[in-house]
Amino acid sequence: MAAFTAADVKALREKTGAGMMDAKKALEEANGDIEAAVDALRAKGLATAAKKSSRTAAEGLVGVAVEGTKGVAVEVNSETDFVAKNDKFQDFVRKTTAVALGLAADDIDALKAAAYPDGGTVADKLTDNVATIGENQQVRRMKSVAVSSGVVVPYMHNAAGDGLGKIGVLVALESDAPANVLEPLGKQLAMHIAAAFPQALDADSLDADTIERERKIAAEKAAESGKPAEVQAKMVEGAVKKFAKENALLSQVFVMDNKTPVADVIAKAGKDAGAAIVLKDYVRFQLGEGIEKEESDFAAEVAAAVAG
Repeated sequence: MAAFTAADVKALREKTGAGMMDAKKALEEANGDIEAAVDALRAKGLATAAKKSSRTAAEGLVGVAVEGTKGVAVEVNSETDFVAKNDKFQDFVRKTTAVALGLAADDIDALKAAAYPDGGTVADKLTDNVATIGENQQVRRMKSVAVSSGVVVPYMHNAAGDGLGKIGVLVALESDAPANVLEPLGKQLAMHIAAAFPQALDADSLDADTIERERKIAAEKAAESGKPAEVQAKMVEGAVKKFAKENALLSQVFVMDNKTPVADVIAKAGKDAGAAIVLKDYVRFQLGEGIEKEESDFAAEVAAAVAG
């Protein structure tokens, strides 16, 4: 009996873009372990980078809010897009994001326990919404950024309303440069972040487990080349450096001109303004990132492949 389900095959295909039979075979070889199957497909050149996993989705909205030199992003999930378009739900997300902006730390439990503008707590209002709208909803995550001087610039891709949408971005620029210089730069950087999906601010901030995983995948590919050990070692190091360069924000190629590293774009803007500009932090929340949706009608086709 298969150690995986039709939903597992579907999830693997969404993560990797691999064909159905390739996904099924990879899961069989990995005894149902999806992450191991992803690595196996990538090692064989049958899957693209891990950022494909951003295709997974759940419904709801991302809210962003900025006040002064602080900003926050909050994701609230619902079961259907229909509810996400509901005025009551949108009002809840907007007000909950405003509440989050006033908290001292990024703590979902503290956010749920915080006072809601209409009375009670955020958790109380959430419970009321579930009962009234008739659909499960969750306050999933939050992240804030702040600068001592400079600006925090918000950006919403696929906006559903003021400060609400599918991809919310915040860019924190630390600088004494005037706002009329920082805000346009921040907007362009936010648009880049929305499109380029960086995994960390710089190479040193990339997740150590992710880097080790890339190293293992690169080692498997190098071993298949049959080249001498010292050449394989260089191949591995080159692949890891390439991954870091492509996934760290400051070293990514700026999408606006497709040639200049983001760090150089910021440095030039600071030079032109006569004041150093530092990209201190950023937030990129994509709705449903990392959450698997319920099986669709496509599951019947996948189930047949698993059974076969």
